[in-house]
Amino acid sequence: MDNNINAYNSILDLVGNTPLIKLNRITEGLTGNFYAKVEAFNPGHSAKDRIAVHIIEQAEQKGLLNADSTIIETTSGNTGFSLAMASMVKGYKCILAVSSKSSPDKIDMLRSMGAEVYVCPAHVAADDPRSYYEVAKRLHKETPGSIYINQYFNELNIEAHYNTTGPEIWKQTNGNITHLVSCSGTGGTISGTARFLKEQNPDIKVLAVDAYGSVLKKYHETGEFDHEEIYPYRIEGLGKNLIPKATDFNSIDRYIKVTDAESAHMARKIAHSEGMFVGYTSGAAMQATIQYNTEGEFDKNSNVVLIFPDHGSRYMSKIYSDEWMQNQGFFDAKNAESPKEIQYIK
Repeated sequence: MDNNINAYNSILDLVGNTPLIKLNRITEGLTGNFYAKVEAFNPGHSAKDRIAVHIIEQAEQKGLLNADSTIIETTSGNTGFSLAMASMVKGYKCILAVSSKSSPDKIDMLRSMGAEVYVCPAHVAADDPRSYYEVAKRLHKETPGSIYINQYFNELNIEAHYNTTGPEIWKQTNGNITHLVSCSGTGGTISGTARFLKEQNPDIKVLAVDAYGSVLKKYHETGEFDHEEIYPYRIEGLGKNLIPKATDFNSIDRYIKVTDAESAHMARKIAHSEGMFVGYTSGAAMQATIQYNTEGEFDKNSNVVLIFPDHGSRYMSKIYSDEWMQNQGFFDAKNAESPKEIQYIK
């Protein structure tokens, strides 16, 4: 091999060091300075690349994996893709239990990366044997030589972002960040990033995003797990119907809830105004930022970093499909955007 060739050893070496990009048009009228940490620049197009590589490499160091090992996980899609990608590179089998709420695009991507996929009903209790949590546990018990990543209850989920996302943002802002806005799902991204940033400056405010139909906001505020809060919603990778141990609630200052419709429209607006083709939860993060701004959370000196978790290509059959948006009732009087006609030249 020519030692003068400047090449990465594998695609996994490209994980992390994603760019921080100033938001311009979409933040007109808001108070402060706003920047997006665009995780779609990871090779697997999402923030979940970070935890997939970290957790697998930790398992390797502990001798938990060998050539015949199988990696098993519960996922709404992005973690599964990242694990499938890393498994392909490292030579492991990968089995994924996926929520039926995941877009068909995500499920097809998982299969195209060689993963064995089990699609489980989304709107069942977490302890229902059909839930993707319980299916993954069963598959782990039934598969010799397997490891269960268990991102919702794995401290390494937090550690991955403490080691990478937090330090990157601190360096990219030269320590001048005042607010972090991040979606809260498993909690690894927001918790690990928040822990690091607050160690550098305890005055940094960490603002979380939750979904209507999820229990996280109320649990953060009251310590109560309220089953009455749970009902079906459409956003993937945001909110939960259980309390994930990978969420460090003490590192989070506030939660705010966003709607399915407003988050979907906001993702499309980001693409149209900033040229960033981002996913559903990125729209949720931007929508939450606007709501926090309305509540007076920021001033003219605020430097606000929003984590945009993934790429819009994962949602072509959902938020970027006019038909899907129409079927959900998202083209309404409040959101007057209407389906765009395709012009066929004959």
